[in-house]
Amino acid sequence: MVLVSDGAFVQDSWRRLADEESLPHSGRVIVSPSRLPAALDRPELEAVGVFVANTTDPKSLAAHFPRLTLIDIAFPAFTDGRGFSLARLLRREGFGGELRASGRLTPDQYLHAVGSGFDTIEIPDDLAARHGEANWAKALRARSLTYQRGHAAGASILDRRRKEAQ
Repeated sequence: MVLVSDGAFVQDSWRRLADEESLPHSGRVIVSPSRLPAALDRPELEAVGVFVANTTDPKSLAAHFPRLTLIDIAFPAFTDGRGFSLARLLRREGFGGELRASGRLTPDQYLHAVGSGFDTIEIPDDLAARHGEANWAKALRARSLTYQRGHAAGASILDRRRKEAQ
């Protein structure tokens, strides 16, 4: 798997644990929702993240926001956009940590992901080889203004027009 951040391929400092793996004594771990309470009770862990389905209710995670460092949202197919909606809802609920999209996303979806609140995208190696780091960087710079009110973007085109009309 390859991690994309700010249009570049970067080293991933997190370790995703399978449910049958025991919790380590240190480090940054991503666990399933069923293992989240046990992981959060381990003060020796540097940071804890959770890997969730794109159908997760954001309110079910809200109580854990103060201690959660990362929420990793599954994208089972590049045509399934429910993860974008979930990211926006998590940001509206107040999650300020890292949001990661994991799955078969393409560079064409990168700006929408950033606008929805994602910080990083984890893609399979075959997609990274096919699209290349340069395409992700280019996709990030494709547009400087949008009509969408996004989490990461500044004022939308419509917001700017309203302000100028005042």
